[in-house]
Amino acid sequence: LPALFDSAAALRKYPTSYEESMNTVLVQEMVRFNRLLEVVQSSLTSIKKAVKGLVVMSSELEAVVNSMLCGKIPKMWAKKSYPSLKPLGSYVNDLLARLKFLQDWCDSGTPPVFWLSGFYFTQAFLTGVQQNYARKHKIPIDLLSFDFVVMEDKTYTSPADDGAYVNGLFLEGARWDRTTQMLGEQIPKVLNDRMPVLKLIPKRKEDIEPLPHYLAPLYKTSERRGVLATTGHSSNYVIAIRLPSDKPADHWIRRGVALLTQLDD
Repeated sequence: LPALFDSAAALRKYPTSYEESMNTVLVQEMVRFNRLLEVVQSSLTSIKKAVKGLVVMSSELEAVVNSMLCGKIPKMWAKKSYPSLKPLGSYVNDLLARLKFLQDWCDSGTPPVFWLSGFYFTQAFLTGVQQNYARKHKIPIDLLSFDFVVMEDKTYTSPADDGAYVNGLFLEGARWDRTTQMLGEQIPKVLNDRMPVLKLIPKRKEDIEPLPHYLAPLYKTSERRGVLATTGHSSNYVIAIRLPSDKPADHWIRRGVALLTQLDD
């Protein structure tokens, strides 16, 4: 595992700025992942000592060992972790990818495309995008909502002028038809379809055009349920994303179509 993030150095490099809310998002994400890393590293260090007989193997450490032997995420880690249904091996790889995403952001500057699945608290990023737009155009943030555009399947090297490019989403119950640029029926034996880059565009609510669409809920895991926090945010549900469709919404609701930030494998 990598060392803890130096959040103080990151704060000096990316100070709190009225014009750039992403600086605050980055530092806060580092702090959240540091809490998780501290638990993971301390528990693994204690287990090594316990195996050598240097410390007592407590019931908590024994539970961590048993979970690791079964390939499950230990409850001690899950209490400080983001929601995940992955087995232990995939979870560790996913965690390392998230840490690398933040480290690259800190080292190389704001990325042109944000990996939406890599955030611990996704709602903070979405609020940051709206704040940047509201402060740039002098619009109260309460009047804003998101419009969504599914982009072409290609690499984007420049950030969006307004809003943000995001990737890392998966479509469950349907697929994205690259030809018609609309929702389409699933291909047999293909349970999930990786979405192309999505552009989040903050707009005044009355300026969003009423196009034929399906409002697909975005969840962090396929469990599709979470706990409502005191902040008013769910631990699993993120946001509803408008996807173009030539079929009525009932058609996709019966198929249970939703977007996920991560798969279970």
